[in-house]
Amino acid sequence: MVHFVGAGSGAADLITVRGKEYLEKADVIIYAGSLVNPELLQYAKKNCKIWNSAKMTLEEVLDVIFEAEKSGFMTVRLHTGDPCLYGAIREQMDVLDEKGIAYDYTPGVSSFCGAASALNLEYTLPNVSQSVIITRMEGRTPVPEKESIQSFAAHHATMVVFLSTGMLEELSKRLIEGGYTADTPAAIVYRATWPDERAYICTVGTLAETARENHVTKTALMIIGDVVTHSHYDRSKLYDPEFTTEFREASSGKKS
Repeated sequence: MVHFVGAGSGAADLITVRGKEYLEKADVIIYAGSLVNPELLQYAKKNCKIWNSAKMTLEEVLDVIFEAEKSGFMTVRLHTGDPCLYGAIREQMDVLDEKGIAYDYTPGVSSFCGAASALNLEYTLPNVSQSVIITRMEGRTPVPEKESIQSFAAHHATMVVFLSTGMLEELSKRLIEGGYTADTPAAIVYRATWPDERAYICTVGTLAETARENHVTKTALMIIGDVVTHSHYDRSKLYDPEFTTEFREASSGKKS
């Protein structure tokens, strides 16, 4: 059996209870060593075999899984954050499907959630933004043309940009081309929820400058949109005394 497990955004205690239990029972752990907190490996039992996939190809990872299956071992494939985002899990699952190897998937706390916690931020504020766009700039790995930064920026929704810290001048340019103004609020969150976490409030026009001044060159998320400064928003209807819900009658008799 193979368990794909989200390790969480950084802090070792942000792994789920289920994920921790799988780590404790695993005979083999293959972890994304470039980003997964090594403290999580302390949950492994003494005779567990541990592999760092940062130094491995897909084929090498799969070979380790195949050998573990032949021995009747349980494998945990430990990915950073929640592996449904930029986790490259589908290509692994497809091969396991072909081989008839059973697997499941335990979600984790994504770094975009960790970044919000670093800023005490709510991504969806009434009458400001009710949508979150998660994307990245194209680098050595391309992005579909229809998913350009400019096209997403036109929506003026909250945007969280992964894997783009080294391209911030170009990111700012494309955001402005798409419709954001240079003074639109933005933030850079470095290593969200890790002990050395840092967060900086800036603007779309000063993303690159802010990163340079604070020596941020990688492992950061960029957040774009008015929710960053949350200076204006409407009160939620959910807790409005004049709004009826399934569980509570409005004090004024108004209904949802």
